[in-house]
This record gives sequence, structure tokens and C-alpha cells, in this order.
Amino acid sequence: MAKEQSQLRERSRTNLKEPKRYKVIIHNDDFTTMDFVVMILTQVFFKSEEEATALMLQVHHSDKAVVGIYTYDIAVSKANKATNMAREQGFPLRLTVEPETEE
Repeated sequence: MAKEQSQLRERSRTNLKEPKRYKVIIHNDDFTTMDFVVMILTQVFFKSEEEATALMLQVHHSDKAVVGIYTYDIAVSKANKATNMAREQGFPLRLTVEPETEE
């Protein structure tokens, strides 16, 4: 019995790492309305009206903007939800998911 107990060791270290984070990027196009982009940013990405408007203007002037940084599953889910909402309204809105770069 003593032999069995000596073979059991507690693991003192755990190798837990933060999950990788991914950026959701919204891209500018000439067809999706500014109001629709603001609505997507408030409903899907839970931005305030002011923050959504500022991001929409950034997209309009810079061709794209990061609208959120999430774990992979959440980033893809939000991008897909926004894309599906845009398609239902006939808009070609494009969102991409990219790994967050370490700086």
C-alpha cells in the first residue's frame, strides 16, 4: 500500500495560457448604408451610439476598422452574425477575423 501512495504525485505546475485573441475588422464598401453599419455595431458588437458612429466614420475614411478583439469562437460568431444580417438586408458588408498581433 505504501508503494502505491509513493507513486502518486501532485502536479504543482499547470500550463494554462490565455487563449489567443482575434480582431474583427469591418471593411468599407460603397453600398452598405452608414445607418446600417451603426446598427450592426450597436446590436452585434454592443458599442454605444457614439462609439458606433465614430467607428463607422473611421471605416468610411480609412477603408477598415477593428470593431472588437475576442477569442476565436466569439470573433467568428460575431462576424458571421453581422454578415448574415447584412445579407438579409441586401448589403455586401464584409467583416474579417485576423489574429491579434503581439506588439
